[in-house]
Amino acid sequence: MANHSQLGFQDASSPIMEELVEFHDHALMVALAICSLVLYLLTLMLTEKLSSSTVDAQEIELVWTILPAIVLIMLALPSLQILYMMDEINEPDLTLKAIGHQWYWTYEYTDFKDLTFDSYMTPTTDLPLGHFRLLEVDHRVVVPMESPVRVIVTADDVLHSWAVPSLGVKTDAIPGRLNQTSFTATRPGVFYGQCSEICGANHSFMPIVVESAPLANFESWSSLLSS
Repeated sequence: MANHSQLGFQDASSPIMEELVEFHDHALMVALAICSLVLYLLTLMLTEKLSSSTVDAQEIELVWTILPAIVLIMLALPSLQILYMMDEINEPDLTLKAIGHQWYWTYEYTDFKDLTFDSYMTPTTDLPLGHFRLLEVDHRVVVPMESPVRVIVTADDVLHSWAVPSLGVKTDAIPGRLNQTSFTATRPGVFYGQCSEICGANHSFMPIVVESAPLANFESWSSLLSS
């Protein structure tokens, strides 16, 4: 859950999000090194006396061609690795189907019989004490902790986007098309997200809440809901 005046990411709760945060820090360090070098050269040019001595043009061109190529490789290799990791879905323990509507979500647990429900935002007047306004829902998505979960995302009317930042998940919901993503919650907790595609007047009022629980608690919840 993000805090007021927070500058960084939310705490990572999945292996993919941990990799994304690490790559973000890596890219910032590269950018900091480049900015420091440019600032040093600018300061040097403004403070030092100009010299008439010249350096061989071929040496300079070799340096300013090779250095940017090395920087791009340092950024491209980990980026491509994370992209392939995000697309990889290996034998999920649970499949969840999320269907976007104006302006609520419908969830189907396809591995269970008759386990389907709609998830609406909880109105401010009905919000329990201590819960988050505009982020809490009447029915949360419950998933087992430390289990690979596949999410199939689609929409019933217009474009939506199923996004939970702390899990590193953001997938567009397109009418007539099935997109899929996956995540593994590494710790128990409640993770908040919102529709990230402008979908109409109440776009900001269709939050997403994912609750990660131990397997025994998830089985109790699923049996109670499907009965």
